[in-house]
Amino acid sequence: MAQDEAISPVEGAPVLEALFHQSPTGLLILDTELRILRINITRPVLHAAPPEQIMGRHVTEVYDLSAPGEVEAMLHSVLEGGAPARGRLVGVRPKGGAPGPEYLFSVSASRLEDSQGRILGLLTEMLDVTEREKVDARLRVLGSVREHVGQTLDVVATCEELVQAVVPDLADIAVVEVVDAVVRGEEPPLSPLGPEVPLRRAAYGHRGGGEQIQAHPVGDVRALPLPTPYAQTLTDLKPRLVALSPDTPWLAADPPRAEAIRASGARLLITAPLTLRGTVLGLLSLYRTDQADVYDEDDVTLARAVATHTALCIDNARRYTREHAIASTIQRHLLPPHSAPRTTVDTAHVQVPAEVGGGGGFDTFALSGARTALVVGEVAGQGIHAATTMGQIRTATHSLAALDLEPDELLARLNDTAISLAQERAALPPGDPMPLTGSWAYAVYDPLAQTCTIALAGHPPPVIAHPDGTTEIPDLPAGPPLGTAEGPPFAATTISVADGSVLAFYTASLLHTSPSPGTLQRVLAHPERPLQDLCDDVLYRLRNDFPHGDVILLLARTHPFPADQVATWHLDHHPKAVATARTHARHQLILWGVDEETAYTTEMIVSELVTNAVRYGTPPVRLQLIKDRTLTCEVHDGNSLAPRLRHAKTIDEGGRGLFIIAQLAQNWGVRYTLDGKTVWAEQTLPPATTARPQQRA
Repeated sequence: MAQDEAISPVEGAPVLEALFHQSPTGLLILDTELRILRINITRPVLHAAPPEQIMGRHVTEVYDLSAPGEVEAMLHSVLEGGAPARGRLVGVRPKGGAPGPEYLFSVSASRLEDSQGRILGLLTEMLDVTEREKVDARLRVLGSVREHVGQTLDVVATCEELVQAVVPDLADIAVVEVVDAVVRGEEPPLSPLGPEVPLRRAAYGHRGGGEQIQAHPVGDVRALPLPTPYAQTLTDLKPRLVALSPDTPWLAADPPRAEAIRASGARLLITAPLTLRGTVLGLLSLYRTDQADVYDEDDVTLARAVATHTALCIDNARRYTREHAIASTIQRHLLPPHSAPRTTVDTAHVQVPAEVGGGGGFDTFALSGARTALVVGEVAGQGIHAATTMGQIRTATHSLAALDLEPDELLARLNDTAISLAQERAALPPGDPMPLTGSWAYAVYDPLAQTCTIALAGHPPPVIAHPDGTTEIPDLPAGPPLGTAEGPPFAATTISVADGSVLAFYTASLLHTSPSPGTLQRVLAHPERPLQDLCDDVLYRLRNDFPHGDVILLLARTHPFPADQVATWHLDHHPKAVATARTHARHQLILWGVDEETAYTTEMIVSELVTNAVRYGTPPVRLQLIKDRTLTCEVHDGNSLAPRLRHAKTIDEGGRGLFIIAQLAQNWGVRYTLDGKTVWAEQTLPPATTARPQQRA
């Protein structure tokens, strides 16, 4: 300002007077001892004396500051250094212990000097930012809830996250109660909530680290008593702000809560329903115990927003819990049934489902000719969709195996099935899961030849433990994963396995969780141990950070078929071979002690099968009887043409052979080999004549 425009002392007094009377902010002039020389009072409630009695008193005597030492240090710093202080947040409570909330002020201070540079004191500005800070605090609480609540797909963990997010900024004590059925993943009930519906106390938190009396421990399940604000909130789904005092009438309806409220000194309560689409998931209860903290309608609005977000997170966790339970149930039903011990294969397994519900599975089942199928695989995805996909692939595997396909051909047709299923899913809405890919290992153990034929579809090869303790991973073609339209053809490899060898099939997740690549081989270096002990030993060595896929290990110890339970005859390619075959069969069945009715049926089956081989087949012709838990009759000839079941007319002289076999046998089929085909038929045997497997460790 130019010299001729400067304000004179005479003019300056009215300006200063107007400034103090009209300023919307609090102004104080302090001397060098921090005594008040002049003040305009914006909130009289903060002073314990009238204005004329404030002059000359120290600022910390006039105001009940939340941190008087820090404020005094700031003011002295401005006096000594000259640099102004701007926007220091200071809490101020009513003086003299008067009731009321704490106010927040933004305090700024500047040093006052005369024309000679002498320090006269301080000009202090106090801007009331209480409402602004409350709004910011509410936004911080809401932001914290949105950031931290819902990190997991667990109902109880979500409730614990909520308590941690609202204490102490929104509540001194927070309690979250959830409908017990919701914790288990069931559908939430519609409002109004019935008085008999139990709620589980899922989470509790309070300010401070000391012990706090609770009405009920976390995990307690009980219905809400009537009439109380808690029950009313879940009846009309409206939040409530309730003042608490020792003589509050509804406390008599809930003595445990009344005792906890009195012990904590709670003065205010907000109850907010955890509700979604008209259903009731639970209840949020917020308490204030500090005299300086009060609730208002804005806090009720905030509690409603917090409860709405939490309800959505709880419902997501509930849906996941339900889906995971269904997926786990499906997986359990996909496990092989506990069948009787097999003569030539001992099996054991371990399965660790993924936390999110993977699509892993395994199976073992009997095939014709005393053979055994071993299956391990997994499909992409999680939860119900992965489990149902595994069920479809498993069913398709059984259906294809019933056709006596070679492992490589079975995988080729199984891949066609997976591609067809994927094409069907492509027509579904975009939100539905689309991919259908997976890995599969299919092996067939033949105890008569003591060989195992293995085909892989994008699956890791098995580990073979030989009886002498050595282990190997055979070099097998990996093949393309299931659901792949392009790629090399599937290939099958036949390997010889000695008596007592252990075959280990597994999912890729087992390798990911093993502490080192050779863990499985080191455990299998002692193949003489019980199989379940070997499985458990592998499990104990796995890390706990299981990936998203299921960890599956299937062990199979192989044995040759007992020589005295199988009989083979080479027959001439001549009609007389039918009578010869019946004679051989009759004598062998007598040696095995087969009952007369079964023996008679077997002779008829032998007669029809050999007749067809002689009439329609080519040499060599071979008859084989296998006595296991079923009695199998097999006839091999050199013609690879498939026989066809016909329904002969009354006047037809032939064409009834396979029809008769289908009526007499429990099951029948055709198995193709490089040198022809084998037509087989199975019959059940009475328990007394069933071969008993040897007892093995």
